[in-house]
Amino acid sequence: MNFPVFVARRLAFSRGYSFSRFIIRLSVGATAVSVAVMIVALSFVNGFQRTISDKVFRFWGHLHIQEDIGFRSAVSEEYPLLADEHAVRTLAQFPGVISLDAFAHKSAILTYQQELENVLLKGFSTPQAFARLQPFLTQGRWIRLPDSGYSREIVLSTSTARSLQVKTNDSLIAFFIQPDGSKRARKLQVVGLYKTAMEEYDKQFGLADLRMIQHLNQWPSDQVGGYEVWLRDYRALDSTQTWMQENSPQGWNVLSIRDINPNIFDWLSLQDKIKYILLSIMLIVAVVNLITCLLILVLERTRMTGVLKALGAPNGMIQQIFLWHTAGIALMGIVIGTLLGLGICWLQETTGFIQLNEEAYSMAKAHAIVDPWQVLAVMGGTLLVSACTLILPTFLIQRIQPVKAIQFR
Repeated sequence: MNFPVFVARRLAFSRGYSFSRFIIRLSVGATAVSVAVMIVALSFVNGFQRTISDKVFRFWGHLHIQEDIGFRSAVSEEYPLLADEHAVRTLAQFPGVISLDAFAHKSAILTYQQELENVLLKGFSTPQAFARLQPFLTQGRWIRLPDSGYSREIVLSTSTARSLQVKTNDSLIAFFIQPDGSKRARKLQVVGLYKTAMEEYDKQFGLADLRMIQHLNQWPSDQVGGYEVWLRDYRALDSTQTWMQENSPQGWNVLSIRDINPNIFDWLSLQDKIKYILLSIMLIVAVVNLITCLLILVLERTRMTGVLKALGAPNGMIQQIFLWHTAGIALMGIVIGTLLGLGICWLQETTGFIQLNEEAYSMAKAHAIVDPWQVLAVMGGTLLVSACTLILPTFLIQRIQPVKAIQFR
């Protein structure tokens, strides 16, 4: 039997009440809290980033293909893009691409009774495009696209509907300003309301039939504003964008969603920095507590150390005893902290007891998405860092003299 492990086990399960046992419990608790906070922080940041990015992807897709517009904003009325069926089929066959859906934007002034609101209508071409937005639908239904002609239905955000004081099934007048300065009016029926909880989307956009926008712009059926590209894995965004740009017809510009909404993704990237700062602080707290615990254990067991040295035990063996003892304390704290952290995450996803200001955070409650690899990294990283740093305090054992230690009270 390994002697240091045997002694460390006897020390761990020894009975009696002493100051060291209080310190051990305190160290276990502090380590558990630190590990739990790290797991909860990682899971909540994962949930926040996943929820926001999912909303952006659902509304915009992963890539946009538009006419090369230079420095003009990508979120505005587009120059017409001549549809190239061969090019679209080629791009749609790239591995990882789910679909390419045509779209277009058109500015409109909506009036209902005495109220007036300016929106940018986004025209969709397929029912699948509306189906992707299903989680955002709060009232009514999506637009029904007819086989011929165009739909005179519209879907507004709840904030726009509140400003206009309009409800589902009400009809309003939409004015469209043409390039020559003339106005065109259309009577549109509000068939549904949506809410993304992202203010810049909800206040700016309404949803309509792409063919209505083509008709208002006097575009033929083979001209669209652009294409939204949907990918199976957003992590392939950069490589897919590069390939599509190289294989697109001249004059087509492929933009990633990060190009279109840089502020949102910069904001999400900032969460990573905050996450790593918090992880570092919690790891330092756990290590400092374990070092303190080890020092107290060494000091309290000075007589035992002296007896072992008098019997011929080398310093290295005695150091191993205390390292195994403290490693057991660290492992206990890590296991308890992991269970506690996972329990909090499960409770949050089940009950949603942590509520958020939806206007500030773009979600009504926090989401906790647990990544098993991150949990293992927290557990392994905490144990590894603790083991490496705990070696230093054990060198105190080398300074203990057997004669004085045996007399120690």
